[in-house]
Amino acid sequence: MILEASKINTYYGKSHILFDVSLCVSKKEAVCILGRNGAGKTTTLRTIMGLTACRSGKVKYDGRDIEGLPAYAIAKMGLGFVPQDRMIFPDLTVEENLKVAQKPPIFNTEGWTVEKVYKLFPSLGSRAKNQGGYLSGGEQQMLAVGRTLMGNPNFLLLDEVTEGLAPLVVEMLEEKISELKTTGITILFAEQNFDMALRLSERVYVLDKGRIRFEGTGKELEANEQVKNDHLLV
Repeated sequence: MILEASKINTYYGKSHILFDVSLCVSKKEAVCILGRNGAGKTTTLRTIMGLTACRSGKVKYDGRDIEGLPAYAIAKMGLGFVPQDRMIFPDLTVEENLKVAQKPPIFNTEGWTVEKVYKLFPSLGSRAKNQGGYLSGGEQQMLAVGRTLMGNPNFLLLDEVTEGLAPLVVEMLEEKISELKTTGITILFAEQNFDMALRLSERVYVLDKGRIRFEGTGKELEANEQVKNDHLLV
């Protein structure tokens, strides 16, 4: 396992958000955290990334304890995070947004370049000199993913990258995530889109009210009507 989270308890102030959350991800695997709004998916990813501190529990990445480390230190170890709210720089151009995040490869692999990001997302190349704030929602999401890739991660955390986007854009992003999987990058993503999650992932966790309610393959989840009805409203 490249990532292991064990009995994570995370709070916002006095509010207990995650209750003994445990999950694991193997190298080159794609794993999805499914759940309704407010289930704790974003908090789980933020806790792994060091953006929200856990009160108790362990997070190990590539055999090293990382809970309590600052996010920049975790990023240096090879984790890249695409946040739900994208957080691009609206006053910088597409190209500037990408270049500001560029780091040399850590793992003796061919690194990501601006040109490689444009090849993955051609529409960004055609808008290279446009400011980020003038892009459509779908283009901003592509830019957020591309900017994270410029840091050359070997593990990608994606927080609901399809939320609020048009069906055609969702379909395109699914295709691009599938393409990224073929590069060997490990992916843990939070999602509400049930069908997409099952198509992209090898395994699924269902999170509800801050607790893991199910762990298994997509086929096992698809056959479990009780979990779907009780925790996903599918």
